[in-house]
Amino acid sequence: MDAMVSLFRGQRVIAFVTATMLAAVIIAASIGMGSPTASADDASWTFPLSEETMTDPDEFLTLVNTDRLLTSDDKPADLVNIAARKTTSDAVQLRAPVSEALSALFDAAKSDGLTLYAHSGYRSYQTQKVMFANRLARVGYDDKLVQQAGASDHQTGMGVDVINKALIGQRFGASFADTKEGRWLAEHCAEYGFVIRYPLGKEDITGISYEPWHLRYVGVEAAWYLTDNEITLEELWEQWDAYQAGTFEFGGNDEQGVIQDGAVVVEDGALDVGS
Repeated sequence: MDAMVSLFRGQRVIAFVTATMLAAVIIAASIGMGSPTASADDASWTFPLSEETMTDPDEFLTLVNTDRLLTSDDKPADLVNIAARKTTSDAVQLRAPVSEALSALFDAAKSDGLTLYAHSGYRSYQTQKVMFANRLARVGYDDKLVQQAGASDHQTGMGVDVINKALIGQRFGASFADTKEGRWLAEHCAEYGFVIRYPLGKEDITGISYEPWHLRYVGVEAAWYLTDNEITLEELWEQWDAYQAGTFEFGGNDEQGVIQDGAVVVEDGALDVGS
Protein backbone atom coordinates (compact mmCIF):
# COMPACT_ATOMS: atom_id res chain seq x y z
CA MET A 1 0.00 0.00 0.00
CA ASP A 2 3.02 2.30 -0.37
CA ALA A 3 1.39 3.95 -3.37
CA MET A 4 -1.84 4.56 -1.51
CA VAL A 5 -2.69 8.21 -1.04
CA SER A 6 -3.45 8.31 2.70
CA LEU A 7 -7.13 8.52 3.51
CA PHE A 8 -6.32 9.34 7.11
CA ARG A 9 -4.54 12.63 6.39
CA GLY A 10 -5.15 15.12 9.19
CA GLN A 11 -7.44 12.78 11.11
CA ARG A 12 -7.11 11.46 14.61
CA VAL A 13 -8.12 8.01 13.40
CA ILE A 14 -4.56 7.14 12.49
CA ALA A 15 -3.05 8.86 15.49
CA PHE A 16 -3.09 5.72 17.56
CA VAL A 17 -0.83 3.84 15.18
CA THR A 18 2.37 4.57 17.03
CA ALA A 19 4.49 2.34 19.16
CA THR A 20 3.87 4.46 22.23
CA MET A 21 0.12 4.25 21.98
CA LEU A 22 0.19 0.56 21.21
CA ALA A 23 2.28 -0.03 24.30
CA ALA A 24 -0.28 1.85 26.36
CA VAL A 25 -3.02 -0.61 25.45
CA ILE A 26 -1.12 -3.78 26.23
CA ILE A 27 -2.14 -4.94 29.72
CA ALA A 28 -1.88 -8.08 31.76
CA ALA A 29 -5.25 -9.78 31.22
CA SER A 30 -6.99 -10.77 28.03
CA ILE A 31 -10.68 -10.02 27.53
CA GLY A 32 -12.96 -9.62 24.54
CA MET A 33 -13.24 -11.81 21.49
CA GLY A 34 -10.46 -13.29 19.46
CA SER A 35 -7.63 -11.98 21.67
CA PRO A 36 -4.16 -13.00 20.54
CA THR A 37 -2.07 -15.43 22.57
CA ALA A 38 -0.32 -13.78 25.51
CA SER A 39 3.27 -12.79 24.92
CA ALA A 40 6.26 -14.05 26.89
CA ASP A 41 5.75 -11.38 29.57
CA ASP A 42 2.11 -12.47 29.97
CA ALA A 43 0.72 -9.29 28.41
CA SER A 44 -2.03 -9.56 25.80
CA TRP A 45 -4.28 -7.43 23.63
CA THR A 46 -7.57 -6.54 25.28
CA PHE A 47 -9.74 -4.44 22.96
CA PRO A 48 -12.66 -6.48 21.53
CA LEU A 49 -11.16 -6.22 18.04
CA SER A 50 -7.72 -7.58 17.28
CA GLU A 51 -4.58 -5.48 17.27
CA GLU A 52 -4.12 -6.05 13.53
CA THR A 53 -7.61 -4.77 12.82
CA MET A 54 -7.23 -1.69 15.02
CA THR A 55 -3.85 -0.71 13.61
CA ASP A 56 -5.63 -0.91 10.24
CA PRO A 57 -2.63 -1.22 7.91
CA ASP A 58 -4.96 -1.42 4.89
CA GLU A 59 -6.96 1.63 6.03
CA PHE A 60 -10.24 -0.31 5.93
CA LEU A 61 -11.51 1.52 9.02
CA THR A 62 -11.06 4.99 7.57
CA LEU A 63 -13.73 7.24 9.04
CA VAL A 64 -15.04 9.93 6.75
CA ASN A 65 -17.80 12.36 7.66
CA THR A 66 -18.36 16.10 8.07
CA ASP A 67 -15.97 16.13 11.03
CA ARG A 68 -13.24 14.19 9.19
CA LEU A 69 -13.06 15.52 5.68
CA LEU A 70 -10.94 14.15 2.88
CA THR A 71 -9.14 16.61 0.62
CA SER A 72 -9.45 17.02 -3.12
CA ASP A 73 -6.14 15.12 -3.45
CA ASP A 74 -7.24 12.05 -1.49
CA LYS A 75 -7.73 9.13 -3.85
CA PRO A 76 -7.03 5.41 -3.35
CA ALA A 77 -4.16 4.18 -5.50
CA ASP A 78 -5.59 0.66 -5.85
CA LEU A 79 -8.88 1.47 -7.59
CA VAL A 80 -10.06 -1.11 -10.11
CA ASN A 81 -13.09 -1.52 -12.35
CA ILE A 82 -15.35 -3.95 -10.56
CA ALA A 83 -16.22 -7.29 -12.17
CA ALA A 84 -19.48 -7.60 -10.24
CA ARG A 85 -22.83 -6.97 -11.91
CA LYS A 86 -23.71 -3.27 -12.15
CA THR A 87 -26.54 -1.01 -13.21
CA THR A 88 -24.62 0.89 -15.86
CA SER A 89 -22.37 0.26 -18.82
CA ASP A 90 -19.98 2.83 -17.38
CA ALA A 91 -17.11 1.67 -15.19
CA VAL A 92 -17.77 1.41 -11.46
CA GLN A 93 -14.61 1.49 -9.39
CA LEU A 94 -13.69 0.29 -5.92
CA ARG A 95 -10.45 -0.52 -4.15
CA ALA A 96 -9.16 -3.90 -5.32
CA PRO A 97 -9.83 -5.85 -2.06
CA VAL A 98 -13.32 -4.35 -1.88
CA SER A 99 -14.06 -5.30 -5.48
CA GLU A 100 -13.09 -8.91 -4.75
CA ALA A 101 -15.25 -9.00 -1.63
CA LEU A 102 -18.20 -7.53 -3.54
CA SER A 103 -17.93 -10.21 -6.23
CA ALA A 104 -17.95 -12.90 -3.54
CA LEU A 105 -21.00 -11.26 -1.92
CA PHE A 106 -22.86 -11.15 -5.24
CA ASP A 107 -21.97 -14.78 -5.97
CA ALA A 108 -23.33 -15.84 -2.59
CA ALA A 109 -26.56 -13.94 -3.21
CA LYS A 110 -26.89 -15.59 -6.61
CA SER A 111 -26.49 -18.99 -4.97
CA ASP A 112 -29.46 -18.07 -2.79
CA GLY A 113 -31.51 -17.11 -5.85
CA LEU A 114 -31.06 -13.32 -5.61
CA THR A 115 -29.53 -10.91 -8.10
CA LEU A 116 -27.73 -7.84 -6.81
CA TYR A 117 -26.42 -4.82 -8.72
CA ALA A 118 -23.72 -2.28 -7.87
CA HIS A 119 -25.02 1.19 -8.60
CA SER A 120 -22.29 3.55 -7.42
CA GLY A 121 -18.77 3.01 -6.12
CA TYR A 122 -15.85 5.41 -5.93
CA ARG A 123 -16.64 9.09 -6.42
CA SER A 124 -14.04 11.81 -6.68
CA TYR A 125 -14.02 14.93 -4.52
CA GLN A 126 -15.02 17.02 -7.55
CA THR A 127 -17.95 14.76 -8.45
CA GLN A 128 -19.23 14.96 -4.88
CA LYS A 129 -18.86 18.74 -4.93
CA VAL A 130 -21.07 18.98 -8.01
CA MET A 131 -23.66 16.56 -6.57
CA PHE A 132 -23.89 18.52 -3.33
CA ALA A 133 -24.23 21.85 -5.16
CA ASN A 134 -26.98 20.40 -7.36
CA ARG A 135 -28.85 19.09 -4.33
CA LEU A 136 -28.66 22.46 -2.58
CA ALA A 137 -29.92 24.20 -5.71
CA ARG A 138 -32.82 21.78 -5.98
CA VAL A 139 -34.10 21.76 -2.38
CA GLY A 140 -32.64 25.01 -1.06
CA TYR A 141 -30.97 23.58 2.03
CA ASP A 142 -28.80 20.67 3.20
CA ASP A 143 -31.32 17.88 3.82
CA LYS A 144 -28.60 15.34 4.73
CA LEU A 145 -29.26 13.15 1.71
CA VAL A 146 -26.11 14.15 -0.15
CA GLN A 147 -22.78 14.64 1.58
CA GLN A 148 -20.61 17.70 1.02
CA ALA A 149 -17.34 17.25 -0.85
CA GLY A 150 -14.76 15.46 1.28
CA ALA A 151 -17.37 13.92 3.59
CA SER A 152 -18.56 11.15 1.30
CA ASP A 153 -17.91 7.51 2.10
CA HIS A 154 -17.72 6.92 -1.65
CA GLN A 155 -14.45 8.85 -1.93
CA THR A 156 -12.68 6.16 0.11
CA GLY A 157 -13.29 3.59 -2.63
CA MET A 158 -14.84 1.34 0.01
CA GLY A 159 -18.45 2.53 -0.14
CA VAL A 160 -20.84 1.01 -2.66
CA ASP A 161 -24.57 1.26 -3.31
CA VAL A 162 -26.10 -2.18 -3.85
CA ILE A 163 -29.65 -2.54 -5.13
CA ASN A 164 -32.06 -4.99 -6.77
CA LYS A 165 -33.32 -4.96 -10.34
CA ALA A 166 -36.54 -3.16 -9.38
CA LEU A 167 -34.61 -0.09 -8.25
CA ILE A 168 -32.62 0.40 -11.44
CA GLY A 169 -33.53 3.83 -12.76
CA GLN A 170 -35.61 4.61 -9.66
CA ARG A 171 -34.99 6.72 -6.58
CA PHE A 172 -33.84 4.68 -3.64
CA GLY A 173 -35.98 4.51 -0.52
CA ALA A 174 -35.93 2.97 2.94
CA SER A 175 -38.42 0.39 1.66
CA PHE A 176 -35.46 -1.41 0.03
CA ALA A 177 -34.79 -2.88 3.48
CA ASP A 178 -38.06 -4.81 3.22
CA THR A 179 -37.25 -6.43 -0.12
CA LYS A 180 -35.80 -9.93 -0.36
CA GLU A 181 -32.52 -8.46 -1.51
CA GLY A 182 -32.43 -5.85 1.22
CA ARG A 183 -33.09 -8.41 3.94
CA TRP A 184 -30.46 -10.73 2.52
CA LEU A 185 -27.85 -7.95 2.44
CA ALA A 186 -28.51 -6.98 6.05
CA GLU A 187 -28.20 -10.61 7.13
CA HIS A 188 -25.14 -11.65 5.10
CA CYS A 189 -23.02 -8.63 4.19
CA ALA A 190 -20.82 -8.91 7.31
CA GLU A 191 -19.69 -12.36 6.17
CA TYR A 192 -17.87 -10.60 3.33
CA GLY A 193 -16.56 -7.64 5.31
CA PHE A 194 -19.37 -5.14 4.65
CA VAL A 195 -21.72 -3.21 6.93
CA ILE A 196 -24.76 -1.02 6.36
CA ARG A 197 -22.86 2.23 6.77
CA TYR A 198 -25.89 4.43 7.60
CA PRO A 199 -28.22 2.27 9.68
CA LEU A 200 -31.68 2.94 11.03
CA GLY A 201 -31.71 4.79 14.34
CA LYS A 202 -28.20 6.21 13.95
CA GLU A 203 -28.98 9.32 11.92
CA ASP A 204 -27.92 11.67 14.71
CA ILE A 205 -24.54 9.93 14.82
CA THR A 206 -23.80 9.48 11.12
CA GLY A 207 -25.50 12.67 9.97
CA ILE A 208 -27.05 10.70 7.11
CA SER A 209 -30.57 9.36 6.60
CA TYR A 210 -31.10 5.60 6.74
CA GLU A 211 -29.63 3.98 3.62
CA PRO A 212 -30.12 0.19 3.62
CA TRP A 213 -28.49 0.01 0.17
CA HIS A 214 -25.19 1.69 1.09
CA LEU A 215 -22.54 -0.87 2.01
CA ARG A 216 -19.14 -0.02 3.41
CA TYR A 217 -16.20 -2.41 3.48
CA VAL A 218 -14.42 -2.58 6.85
CA GLY A 219 -13.03 -6.13 6.81
CA VAL A 220 -14.69 -9.27 8.15
CA GLU A 221 -13.73 -8.98 11.83
CA ALA A 222 -14.81 -5.36 12.14
CA ALA A 223 -17.96 -6.00 10.10
CA TRP A 224 -19.11 -8.73 12.49
CA TYR A 225 -18.32 -6.59 15.51
CA LEU A 226 -20.20 -3.54 14.22
CA THR A 227 -23.16 -5.64 13.10
CA ASP A 228 -23.46 -7.79 16.23
CA ASN A 229 -23.21 -4.76 18.51
CA GLU A 230 -25.35 -2.51 16.30
CA ILE A 231 -22.84 0.33 16.19
CA THR A 232 -21.41 2.58 13.50
CA LEU A 233 -17.85 3.45 12.55
CA GLU A 234 -18.25 6.67 14.52
CA GLU A 235 -19.13 4.69 17.63
CA LEU A 236 -16.27 2.27 17.12
CA TRP A 237 -13.80 5.14 17.26
CA GLU A 238 -15.60 6.54 20.32
CA GLN A 239 -15.09 3.15 21.94
CA TRP A 240 -11.44 3.21 20.98
CA ASP A 241 -11.02 6.68 22.51
CA ALA A 242 -12.68 5.42 25.70
CA TYR A 243 -10.40 2.38 25.72
CA GLN A 244 -7.35 4.61 25.35
CA ALA A 245 -8.59 6.68 28.26
CA GLY A 246 -9.20 3.60 30.39
CA THR A 247 -12.98 4.10 30.61
CA PHE A 248 -14.18 1.46 28.17
CA GLU A 249 -15.62 -1.83 29.40
CA PHE A 250 -16.69 -4.34 26.79
CA GLY A 251 -19.95 -5.95 27.77
CA GLY A 252 -21.69 -6.94 24.56
CA ASN A 253 -24.66 -5.50 22.74
CA ASP A 254 -26.56 -3.91 25.61
CA GLU A 255 -23.95 -3.26 28.26
CA GLN A 256 -21.42 -0.58 29.02
CA GLY A 257 -19.01 0.12 26.19
CA VAL A 258 -21.57 -0.02 23.38
CA ILE A 259 -23.58 3.12 22.71
CA GLN A 260 -27.29 2.47 22.30
CA ASP A 261 -29.87 4.69 20.58
CA GLY A 262 -33.62 4.47 20.46
CA ALA A 263 -35.16 3.44 17.17
CA VAL A 264 -35.99 6.27 14.81
CA VAL A 265 -39.02 5.81 12.59
CA VAL A 266 -38.17 6.46 8.96
CA GLU A 267 -40.99 7.29 6.64
CA ASP A 268 -41.13 5.21 3.49
CA GLY A 269 -40.50 7.25 0.42
CA ALA A 270 -38.03 8.35 -2.17
CA LEU A 271 -34.56 9.27 -1.03
CA ASP A 272 -31.95 10.81 -3.25
CA VAL A 273 -28.85 8.70 -3.64
CA GLY A 274 -25.69 10.54 -2.83
CA SER A 275 -24.10 10.01 0.55
